[in-house]
Amino acid sequence: MESLRRGDELLTASMLMIIIIGFAFEVVDAAQPWATKSWGDAHATFYGGQDASGTMGGACGYGNLYSTGYGTSTAALSNGLFNNGFTCGACFTLVCKLESSRWCYSGGKSITITATNACPPGSEGGWCDPPRLHFDLSYPMFQTLAQPVGGVIPVNYKRVPCVRQGGVRFTLQGNPWFNYVLVYNVGGDGDVAAVSIKGSSTDWVTMNHNWGQYWSAGVQLTGQTLSFEVTLGSKISLVFWNLAPTNWQIGQTYEADNNQNFQ
Repeated sequence: MESLRRGDELLTASMLMIIIIGFAFEVVDAAQPWATKSWGDAHATFYGGQDASGTMGGACGYGNLYSTGYGTSTAALSNGLFNNGFTCGACFTLVCKLESSRWCYSGGKSITITATNACPPGSEGGWCDPPRLHFDLSYPMFQTLAQPVGGVIPVNYKRVPCVRQGGVRFTLQGNPWFNYVLVYNVGGDGDVAAVSIKGSSTDWVTMNHNWGQYWSAGVQLTGQTLSFEVTLGSKISLVFWNLAPTNWQIGQTYEADNNQNFQ
């Protein structure tokens, strides 16, 4: 009986160790493709024409990428990277895999791009279909890595911090009873995971993720100064107090002093 009891204790201890190891594995392996900061494998194509005019607008809601500061250093991401719009604004460094494609330029050239659009299933000859990880680059970015005649190239990619000029920007849309806000020019992680809004006479109100980087809340804030709290995908948060004055207007953009706590 004593030997059986000891056997049961050993079995219980072994099972507990397996559970602990399994739990540790889950924690370590939690990084998603859009969040990984180690090199991963993907492919890239290009869209939008040589002047990148066809890359304006898109599923992140940034509109004219020149006026919003993103320019042509951009890409549309496949579903496996786009993360339902929560990856909008994130930055990635890409390197063409010279050993895997004769179209790559030699010298280990790299580019850093911002996610500004989605590359939906059925696009680019199926390269954007799940579960593929794919970057549909602007023509100027693709041309930096490889000869455009190649069409599709293998790349290594990883998340990198975003460096922005100026502060975080908030464009106010909607109407007096429906706050509809585009958040962009975010440094550091670049992506936005949560937004809250506060009037000078109200408590904080959690905004809903509408699409891309548009956030909404049904609350009457007319005639009040507006403050915002922005939380990145890494859970870093920053409050921008009294950013919009009492006479704020629909269609106006209000810019914070800086990005210093994000970058």
